Amino acid sequence: MDISVVVPLYNEAESLPELTAWIKRVMDENGFTYEIIFVSDGSNDNSWEVIETLREENKAVRGVKFRRNYGKSPALHEGFKRAQGEVVITMDADLQDSPDEIPQLYKMIKIDGYDLVSGWKKKRYDPLSKTIPTKLFNATARRVTGIKLHDFNCGLKAYRLDVVKSIEVYGDMHRFMPYLAKIAGFTKIGEKVVHHQARKYGSTKFGLDRFVNGYLDLITLWFFNKFAAQPMHFFGLLGSLMFLIGFVAVIFVGAYKIYSMMNYMPYRLVTESPYFYIALTMMVLGTLLFLAGFIGELVVRNSSERNRYNIDKEI
Repeated sequence: MDISVVVPLYNEAESLPELTAWIKRVMDENGFTYEIIFVSDGSNDNSWEVIETLREENKAVRGVKFRRNYGKSPALHEGFKRAQGEVVITMDADLQDSPDEIPQLYKMIKIDGYDLVSGWKKKRYDPLSKTIPTKLFNATARRVTGIKLHDFNCGLKAYRLDVVKSIEVYGDMHRFMPYLAKIAGFTKIGEKVVHHQARKYGSTKFGLDRFVNGYLDLITLWFFNKFAAQPMHFFGLLGSLMFLIGFVAVIFVGAYKIYSMMNYMPYRLVTESPYFYIALTMMVLGTLLFLAGFIGELVVRNSSERNRYNIDKEI
């Protein structure tokens, strides 16, 4: 099979027939063998009934229905598990992503050799309240991940099949699919300017809170990529530095008192100095951080995943 199209959705019953017909037309015109995997993420409209009808009309249509709303990442995870095409295309169900982009995305994967191609909606039909935070978020993501993409969160993406089979999407990590792929060792990541259409049916399912959550998820991914296998390198180093600074500060406070006594200068008890308690707090925090790193190392060394590696080829 050439292409699997994975479409996560939540209450998008109105757009599904038009989207399916559009995808079918593009596939037929280009001679692709394909499947469309709709993942209904706890929709409470008649989305599932529409999917069942579409399945009766077109056997390339497949469907997964969640009992409740879990989020876009779990929906993509289940779609990826079932995908069989050599190239996997993801797109949103609201008709803002154009299926006409599929042939070029397929070419960039199969002929140009990219592992992942992310869409870039260079011209957007969104309000400033959405576009400005998006630009700031993408600038931060580029800086942290080292991946030069303009639109990390674009729903329209293309992957080699082994990419989606090698990464685990959970929580809200769908925003960082290129970074997840890079962490897994797939470094040939490209970008394509794609057409963005105004929403035709319904309303957006995402609020401004996704930008706050996005930054938190980015920090989490960065930390796990850097230190998940060796937590002592982070907690141990930071704890050691804090303990050392606190220890030196305690010595300084004590030495200053002794100096004052020997030179008949006014002095007060060490325990009356605020610097003593600040130094003591740093020593305690440093010890706790060091112990956190040590416990983390014990957990990692006893994990069944500690020697799991993504092997590309073997002869």
